[in-house]
Amino acid sequence: MIALEQRRRFFAEEIEAVAKLQHAAVVDAFATVPREHFLPAGPWNVLADGDGMLGMGPAKTRLTPDADPGRVYHNIAVAIDADRQLFNGQPSTLGSWIDALAIGPGARVLHVGCGLGYYTAITAHCAGRTGRVVALEADDGLAAAARDNLASMPWVEVNASASGTASGPFDAILVNAGVTHPLPAWLDGLADGGRLMLPLTCTMVPMGNIGKGLVMLIARNGDAFNARVNGVVAIYSATGLRDETLNQQLGQAMMGGPQKWVSVSRLRRDAHEASASCWMHAAGFCLSA
Repeated sequence: MIALEQRRRFFAEEIEAVAKLQHAAVVDAFATVPREHFLPAGPWNVLADGDGMLGMGPAKTRLTPDADPGRVYHNIAVAIDADRQLFNGQPSTLGSWIDALAIGPGARVLHVGCGLGYYTAITAHCAGRTGRVVALEADDGLAAAARDNLASMPWVEVNASASGTASGPFDAILVNAGVTHPLPAWLDGLADGGRLMLPLTCTMVPMGNIGKGLVMLIARNGDAFNARVNGVVAIYSATGLRDETLNQQLGQAMMGGPQKWVSVSRLRRDAHEASASCWMHAAGFCLSA
């Protein structure tokens, strides 16, 4: 039988290959952090690539044959609460986001929507003991469980908060739920040279708690913010951090297709009239070419 430590290492190397990870610290984090420690007790309901798209009705899950921790060391999403379509996300997806944030030793990290804390632990491993990680979770029960799960990492602070904000500055901000816009506090709290991973999603009633959209990587350079699309996503919608008007506007912008959104190169905060270069123009921010 393969030792669990070996399974974690094989798992990490598979995620490295699938997600094209560039940073050894992220690979090492996947090889070190015990995923089963951040999940409900097994057997587990899992969602694999071939099980269908989230957001098209209830997610189709299957139960692992047993509670062997090795079952969760695959590139699969594992249910935290299947009835709510709440999952510990697919490792290759979250791994690529964390990798793009370039979290180094001593980094200050904000994780919005930490769930049970697994990906918080991945970021905390990258930041190391000299770093600071603040994890926010709107669900009080999940926040309490995450606090217990992360107790061995004293440089991590977990708060039950629906505001999505904390005192910065931060070198990296990972938003782990679908929103309709960047909060001003996230942009203000991003350190010069810092990066923000932002899932912008639109929702419809048949989609339930799941929204679909784009993941934007935003990098601060002084008072300017560079932006680019980092991929498409289907993800659980953030609680209290969405605006219905912007939800509709985002849906309209998405209908313009990839030829429009791939041209996005910056996030503007200055007041200006909407023009052909604006992909999504709203009060307080504009994603534009």
